[in-house]
Amino acid sequence: MTDPTTDNAGLIKTAGDPRASLESLRAEIAKAVVGQDPAVTGLVVALLCRGHVLLEGVPGVAKTLLVRALASALELDTKRVQFTPDLMPSDITGSLVYDTRSAEFSFQAGPVFTNLLLADEINRTPPKTQSSLLEAMEERQVTVDGTPRPLPEPFLVAATQNPVEYEGTYPLPEAQLDRFLLKLTIPLPSRENEIDVLTRHASGFDPRDLRAAGIRPVAGPADLEAARAAVAGTTVSPEITAYVVDICRATRESPSLTMGVSPRGATALLSTARAWAWLTGRDYVIPDDVKALALPTLRHRVQLRPEAEMEGVTADSVINAVLAHVPVPR
Repeated sequence: MTDPTTDNAGLIKTAGDPRASLESLRAEIAKAVVGQDPAVTGLVVALLCRGHVLLEGVPGVAKTLLVRALASALELDTKRVQFTPDLMPSDITGSLVYDTRSAEFSFQAGPVFTNLLLADEINRTPPKTQSSLLEAMEERQVTVDGTPRPLPEPFLVAATQNPVEYEGTYPLPEAQLDRFLLKLTIPLPSRENEIDVLTRHASGFDPRDLRAAGIRPVAGPADLEAARAAVAGTTVSPEITAYVVDICRATRESPSLTMGVSPRGATALLSTARAWAWLTGRDYVIPDDVKALALPTLRHRVQLRPEAEMEGVTADSVINAVLAHVPVPR
């Protein structure tokens, strides 16, 4: 591993080693967010795969802080939109505004024109506004008045939703859920981690001031681009490809599900497994990489039967059963 260097802008990184730069994100974000390494890794995997993330957790588990800390550590622009029932699509994408001085309409960009968009409580806004994100997520552009406008690169939507309060919400339809590469669950912290959180706050930690918390950029867009090129060169054997297909086909045959994983989901699992293999230091994918990313990649792409849900069956338990049943290639 090469020595860290600091450029004129104060960016601290490991020269010529994008993997080491991205690995250092965990330590940097841990200065503000305690005990959420899996979520940090998931967000990095999504950035490597050019995907988007659905964050699910009860209020107060640092979902917003996590995205802000990631943006600071990667030196990326971030914006936050609080989704409410009266939010309009133009509030996200932007709109044409009439300029009385020039007597012309000019485009005023909305908050979607950023690198990391935090869509807070996305299930609290009507489907019309939810769908305004679809073009941005899939095409990485916004079309207003017939004119397509490209979004910045990199671009990631991190949408949050509350898993316990459904009154007055608009659940995301399956077609839109399938657009998210990963669904990450943000758990409540352990007792030790919660003590650490309170100790930091008692010592003066302010979650609104990340610079005071000591978070500095440890990687940047150039590191992400180099990492994406390296991930694209990660080898996938025919046996691994068949393993991914067998897992996804097995979900379609599960008696607990009304809908299994689509071919898009299989493609997503292969992509995330490649990114994880590269992050762990290999240029080839093994079955353990597929298993490691199966839950976050597939849990939102399956639909439980009502009777199975009443019996306490969960999407995670079904996927775990599939992983235990499908033969692992040697």
